[in-house]
Amino acid sequence: MNRFPFLLLSLLLLAPATVLAQQTAERSAAYTVETGDRWLDAQLQDINHYAERYPDAFLDEVARYADVPRGYISALFTTHGWQAGDIYFACFWAKASGQTCRDSVRAFSQNPEGGWEAVVTRMAVKPENGHVRAVRHAVVASFAHWDRPITLDATLKRQLNR
Repeated sequence: MNRFPFLLLSLLLLAPATVLAQQTAERSAAYTVETGDRWLDAQLQDINHYAERYPDAFLDEVARYADVPRGYISALFTTHGWQAGDIYFACFWAKASGQTCRDSVRAFSQNPEGGWEAVVTRMAVKPENGHVRAVRHAVVASFAHWDRPITLDATLKRQLNR
């Protein structure tokens, strides 16, 4: 009897459970992020909670809208233990600043001291207000894609005329 099809099917059925196991409520509760933007930090924490329940939707969102291979971010999420909020920020910051997600991941991995606020200042492209604005707008768009409620701060209300 050929067991290969059975083993392959078993692995495929277990794959989503493996992803889900990586972002737990305990990890999300302990997660802190320092981007230098309090509103953005709160949303990244919420993204962690979203990824606990909907890991595939989270990975699809980042892959599709940050233009990052899904396999790469899935490996960060499942194999390397990255928090969903950090993956989101790394990839959308890279897109906003014209770099690759790998550049952001490498910079954070090499020296996470000071959180994302400090990491982005050490990257090849120096941070500008437009980069932060683009990431904030990406978050609003992602929450809309996920049909997830979001509270805009005064700046975003003005920018988005809501």
